[in-house]
Amino acid sequence: GTGFSFSHLRPEGDIVKSTKGVASGPVSFMKIYNAATDVIKQGGKRRGANMAVLDIWHPDVTKFIKSKLKTRELSNFNISVAINDKFMKALSKNDDYWLINPRTNSRMKEINAKKFFDVICKNAWLTGDPGILFIDEINRKHPLPEKIEATNPCSELPLLPYEACNLGSINLTKMVKKIDGDVIIDWKKLESTIRLAVRFLDNVIDVNKLPLKQIADTVKKNRKIGLGVMGFADLLFMLKIQYNSQQALNIAKRIMKFITNTARNESYKLGLEKGSFPKFKESVWYKRYKFKAMRNATVTSIAPTGTISIIAGCSSGIEPLFALIFERHILNQHFLEADNYFITEIIKQGFYSESLIQKIIRTGNLKNTNLPKDLKNVFITALEIPVEWHVRMQAVFQKYTDNSVSKTVNLPKNATIGDVKKIFLLAYKLKCKGITIYRYGSKPEQVLYVGKEKGKQKLKAKPHFTGCLRSECYL
Repeated sequence: GTGFSFSHLRPEGDIVKSTKGVASGPVSFMKIYNAATDVIKQGGKRRGANMAVLDIWHPDVTKFIKSKLKTRELSNFNISVAINDKFMKALSKNDDYWLINPRTNSRMKEINAKKFFDVICKNAWLTGDPGILFIDEINRKHPLPEKIEATNPCSELPLLPYEACNLGSINLTKMVKKIDGDVIIDWKKLESTIRLAVRFLDNVIDVNKLPLKQIADTVKKNRKIGLGVMGFADLLFMLKIQYNSQQALNIAKRIMKFITNTARNESYKLGLEKGSFPKFKESVWYKRYKFKAMRNATVTSIAPTGTISIIAGCSSGIEPLFALIFERHILNQHFLEADNYFITEIIKQGFYSESLIQKIIRTGNLKNTNLPKDLKNVFITALEIPVEWHVRMQAVFQKYTDNSVSKTVNLPKNATIGDVKKIFLLAYKLKCKGITIYRYGSKPEQVLYVGKEKGKQKLKAKPHFTGCLRSECYL
């Protein structure tokens, strides 16, 4: 996957002095990149994924925001608008703001921030695009002096030009132990896993073969790594904690704070052993925090963990479970899958029956069942969770993550544009670096579905995958 900022391209219709012609604008270039991605496939099967970013002040930003209304176009792109504090201030005051020509740095047109924010929210509600990047917050938290303009396709890694992703995720379901029948977090095992993972990811930088010398040089200058988590929803199931609860937020805070602090400590030790990353003295680690050494400019990031969570047999990233039983569409194949933790629990408690399973298949959740309230609370699914709890969970993880957090607020089909506005505004207030929504059924094709009709497929309880329904995040 690749990420591009198109904000430096002159707007459509701008005069090209050398030829006396006119510029075609950022969206036309996105179409070229999209076509190239169609041609270049990993292993001949796995398609590429791109992130396109355009600043909120660019004159073509309206066309950019609407560029995926025709769902077959730009199918290899996620798109995100880079929104700055200045725009958010204008929005809060219902003021106007200026669109700026990037070629001349001159003002072109003044538009109302609130009306334009409504356009963003409506298009996100219609198609799942655009997402939002809070670009000033990203750069406030960036440990290096250079400014970031774009991210990777699922936004968990804001990167400088020619940097590359180097990610790893700890399966939290393996970081537990039983004492007197109760499941608790095994902090000692988690610590040793974090330290090993940091060393592993740091070694990847040196052994990896990158396609361009410029990429290799930049990666080794900053030595960014991104250690994250997967299986968080499963961990909550094991601990019998409801996702949309203060207790879940407290667990998230404790885990991610522990991971980041331990990872930084290990990077510090590696810096003493092998030397700090070359730009260490330009970083906040040297200037603000007075570290004597640091091997990596960043150490933590939370990815969507699409493929690897399927392999690991756990829920993806920090997402709540999409559905307890669902249908997955991959490479023209359809699979009906169930959550193993849920199936195990209802068998254990004596509730399992074929009629119950068929009822859950139709909805994906426990709303219309006669199961006890405590089971319904613990095994809550993404589309049932109030929107603010999705954002609060992302914000807690973000507070203790160096890079960014891939998290999608999956909404039911009947969600409103007002819900989308609420999500975006709360994400900014809680200092998220970006936010994405997806309303169920808002694209003609998605990867996960609920509502499989009875009898069409035999249920197989097997490892599941949850997360963003935008197929780009399954890569």
